[in-house]
Amino acid sequence: MSITSGLSSALSGLNAAARAAEIVSSNIANAMTDGYGRRELQVSARTVGGSGQGVSVIGVTRRSDPVLLGDRRLAQAGSGARDVTAAFLKRVETTLGTVDSATSLGSRISDFDTALIEASSRPESEARLSQVLGSAKALAAHLAAAGNDVQQARASADDQIETQVAQVNTALARIADLNGLIRATSGSGRDNSALIDQRQQAIDSIAKIIPLREVPRDKGEIALFTTGGAVVLDGLPARLGFTPVGVVVAAMTQGSGALSGLTLNGKAISTAAEDGPISGGTLAAQFAIRDDLAPQAQGKLDAVARDLVERFAASGLDGTRAAGAAGLFTDAGAAFDVANETGLAQRLTVNAAVDAAQGGAVWRLRDGLGATAPGSAGNAQLLKDLQTALSAPRTPASGGFMTGARSFSTLAADVVSGAATARVMAENEASFSSARLETLQTMELEHGVDTDEELQSLLVIEQAYAANAKVISTIGEMMQKLLEM
Repeated sequence: MSITSGLSSALSGLNAAARAAEIVSSNIANAMTDGYGRRELQVSARTVGGSGQGVSVIGVTRRSDPVLLGDRRLAQAGSGARDVTAAFLKRVETTLGTVDSATSLGSRISDFDTALIEASSRPESEARLSQVLGSAKALAAHLAAAGNDVQQARASADDQIETQVAQVNTALARIADLNGLIRATSGSGRDNSALIDQRQQAIDSIAKIIPLREVPRDKGEIALFTTGGAVVLDGLPARLGFTPVGVVVAAMTQGSGALSGLTLNGKAISTAAEDGPISGGTLAAQFAIRDDLAPQAQGKLDAVARDLVERFAASGLDGTRAAGAAGLFTDAGAAFDVANETGLAQRLTVNAAVDAAQGGAVWRLRDGLGATAPGSAGNAQLLKDLQTALSAPRTPASGGFMTGARSFSTLAADVVSGAATARVMAENEASFSSARLETLQTMELEHGVDTDEELQSLLVIEQAYAANAKVISTIGEMMQKLLEM
């Protein structure tokens, strides 16, 4: 080997070692950076005229496992969707109140029942009659508050849909831009790993919202498809469309046009939580809350409110009440119309005839809603009949309950129990999804940067650098000797 070729080989070795040290340091520095892919320097032997002339740096390779990455993203979407659902069901359960709460629906019913019993033992006591009125108002207010909270949850879901749609549109535009930059640099020999990292981070930012599958295209580009088959990026980014409404009331539905659906490039798409084009992520979960889960909860509350109204408006219960007139519980002051059940829980009020604050008189709880003057102070029959109406077995007229007659307290307990069961099931599913996501994230980290391995590589690089530097130093001494001869 000539001095010139030896010097050339050593210089190329120094260059390769310096580049390798740069890559290792980058790997170590970004060991905890989300979306970062481990880099490896690609080198090959350099030959000139059939003889070795050192080493050539071919380029930098970014390491990743596309299958594991795809599975992790799907798990991320599934976990996010189940967390959203579980949080909503927990909210419903909390609104109704658990059995150990003094302000639960069951406690309100118990207080009302107790007040009726106590008032029937002392019908002449205005204080006890006032307790009946107060407990009845508290019961109606509790159902109204629960219904309002359900509608607030729908409005919150509508707001979240708007936010997530905007986030998806922004990210897709960013990914499309990065696709273009990666394509432009793929044939230039420049390292585009940093651009790929940024693209992965952009995809990960919306992977929880919509479950995505990544498909490679030419020159480093990718296309993105949802698991439901919708194309959200293939060359040009798709655009989701949604119009928020701000305030949501019980009667508003997507089917009636009062609530916005979702469009993809201007065309309406299904928002079904199970088999729609966007199913599986938090966006579909928010639609499910707004359009399915919350209306179902509202339906249960309305059925309970209807049962309460009809129990105290039954024919023959109060002989002073005119036919067709409202009973003790009313639909916003009027008699209940079965064709207008939706939102009844929020409109539930106590009849103004028994409320002094509304021009009524509390003694009508004892003497009848239609009584024009107080009757016998010792007559407790109506109060006893009211308590019997509350506890008598009755088959609910709506709400999708199992067949069979039950007392009002049992009906309410069924609603509370159903909410608790749904919440427990949702939390179990969320826990399983979270554990699966955590496992996949751990596996992804294991395939990422191992700092111990990188430091070992750095030692090897240091030795190679020192060896090449020694060769250059020796050649320099040889040339000096030759010049001195």
